[in-house]
Amino acid sequence: MITDSSHPIVLFDGICNLCNTSVRFLLTYNRKANLRFSPLQSVKAKKILKHLNWEEKAMNSLIFIENNQIFIKSEAAFKISKHLTYPWKAIYHLRHFPKGFCDWLYDIVAQNRYSWFGKQQSCNMPPTEWVDRFL
Repeated sequence: MITDSSHPIVLFDGICNLCNTSVRFLLTYNRKANLRFSPLQSVKAKKILKHLNWEEKAMNSLIFIENNQIFIKSEAAFKISKHLTYPWKAIYHLRHFPKGFCDWLYDIVAQNRYSWFGKQQSCNMPPTEWVDRFL
């Protein structure tokens, strides 16, 4: 099987500066080291999504896969936060805000991420201490 349910997977925009900074943050505060990462632009990410019958309708969103279930946008962020240390784990409780409102805020940031934070020409290579956490 392509996805391993013991390792939740974070698929992110590999050329987005905000996304890359967020991945470094997640690597730092995911002390259990159970999260795995892959840029959406990678062959591996495309294979995983194809295996899960995911259409490319949300390729501009953070995608989180846990137990072979796909979560996107704010729901993905909330699910990921459960795997972080405190106080960051408490972000999960923000899921009680209306989903429409949370996704609206997410969409504003997502639509402006390149102009606000910049982008790179290609995906970064992970630092050597974290290379085993990338697919």
